[in-house]
Amino acid sequence: PKPGDLIEIDRPLYHHWALYLGDGYVINVTPVDEGAPSLSVSTTSIFTRRAKVKKQLLKEVVGDNKWRVNNKYDRSRTPLPVEEIIRRAEHWIDKEVPYDVLGNNCEHFVTELRYGEGVSEQVSDTV
Repeated sequence: PKPGDLIEIDRPLYHHWALYLGDGYVINVTPVDEGAPSLSVSTTSIFTRRAKVKKQLLKEVVGDNKWRVNNKYDRSRTPLPVEEIIRRAEHWIDKEVPYDVLGNNCEHFVTELRYGEGVSEQVSDTV
């Protein structure tokens, strides 16, 4: 992956999203109420209302799951300059953010960083 790329991680029952920062690191949101790394987030975490933004090694976030670079929204949205994406991402590290599986989830978070607009097809496809 290249800095600013969206990383899609296959989890049981859903897809987790992160943004690649470079040097093996990603930024992603993890539920606050579980205190667990994102790779062991259970499906009960979808009911949490708060999340923490973490900078972690991609391999730690992925664990044994499959992952891919997926900048699928590039066909309909223009990514911000990479330097701006990274600067915006680093601003959020270690901060708590509101979390809502339908309106403000991990995919919304990383697409907001990349495009300046949060979107989530997995929500719109499900709903």
